[in-house]
Amino acid sequence: MSKPAAKRFQPPAIDKLPDDIRTRILAVQEKSGFVPNVFLTLAYRPDEFRAFFAYHDALMEKDGGLTKAEREMIVVATSAANQCHYCVIAHGAILRIRAKNPQIADQIAVNYRKADITPRQRAMLDFAMKVSRAANEVSEADFAEIASHGFSEDDIWDIAAIAAFFALSNRLANVTAMRPNDEFYMMGRLPKQG
Repeated sequence: MSKPAAKRFQPPAIDKLPDDIRTRILAVQEKSGFVPNVFLTLAYRPDEFRAFFAYHDALMEKDGGLTKAEREMIVVATSAANQCHYCVIAHGAILRIRAKNPQIADQIAVNYRKADITPRQRAMLDFAMKVSRAANEVSEADFAEIASHGFSEDDIWDIAAIAAFFALSNRLANVTAMRPNDEFYMMGRLPKQG
């Protein structure tokens, strides 16, 4: 019997990582109370870790025509289509928190077309899904449709880039058998107790 994929790519211990990566991981742990497994898995390849998170942050943490919750909607919908367990659960938790809606991530992961979202958000996800599943078929008609919902050229780039970036992320998560941390499952589902 072969070893599970995740056992093949063991990162070094946190105290053996390059300073910048260790500092980032410890900052995430301080903020969230745990280290998301994606940080540990990708630390296996430090240069790629840096590039991955630089692009992630450029796409997901900026201001623009898409809200941070809408950016997470794209991740959850496309990750569900790509059967990425890690990203659906982890980014579903972030979506619930950013949208302040405990049901939205599950709705989008199962069938975004039936989710409680706006027609504009549905058009955004339709475009993202086409980029994720059949980018070679994206046409001027697709651009006209998404623009008709008020998305700018920069917004359309962001939608496409998020879908494309997380296609990479989904594939790495699947190859490494990356599992979501248990903490993600309950995040954003219940109001915080004071």
